[in-house]
Amino acid sequence: MSGQLGQVIRFGFVGGVNTCTFYAFYWPLLHLAKLPYFVAYTIAFLLSMVGSFFLNTYFTYRTKPSWKKFLLFPLTNVTNFVVQSAGLFALVHWVGMNKTIAPLVAAVVAIPFTYLLSRRILVPGHRTAQAEQTAPPKVPVD
Repeated sequence: MSGQLGQVIRFGFVGGVNTCTFYAFYWPLLHLAKLPYFVAYTIAFLLSMVGSFFLNTYFTYRTKPSWKKFLLFPLTNVTNFVVQSAGLFALVHWVGMNKTIAPLVAAVVAIPFTYLLSRRILVPGHRTAQAEQTAPPKVPVD
């Protein structure tokens, strides 16, 4: 499957894998290492972000990784981190949700933001192609 729909489907798959990877780090850090939930969350988030970069580069967007992309990729996750962190805090402190489940719920809310930002960084020429599609047609001048 190619095109943007294919990217969205692959992004969703990678997101599922990344969520499982995140949780595989988060649960032991929270329950076995007895770290505070937000510290466990932050460490797990950073570790899973590395895997997310490579999966999204090779599989979702089918482009080659570079140091530039690798260094810019965390910028896409800053928004994700802020949205998820705010959601996590709100779910745990205001809603009273279990701190083991709350990160999963908060992650769902962040998906659209992460997709749009990661596509912008990882797909070469995406901004140029998008600008050309939305630009008004050029009128020839005699």
